[in-house]
Amino acid sequence: MTRENLVVDAKGLACPMPIVKAKKEMDSLAPGQIMKLQTTDKGSMKDFQAWVNQTGHELMEARAIRV
Repeated sequence: MTRENLVVDAKGLACPMPIVKAKKEMDSLAPGQIMKLQTTDKGSMKDFQAWVNQTGHELMEARAIRV
């Protein structure tokens, strides 16, 4: 199991704010550190997959959880 260095709570935020918040928080991480992002925005899964491809970051896991 991978341990994250930072957990970002973007629940309740609509597009594009989860990405904006993630980018701001990611700036505090050193290379190789891991950020976990929690969001409720339905488009976030697709948005983040595209964003990591454009920025050169690695998406280690993406999953939807029903609550």
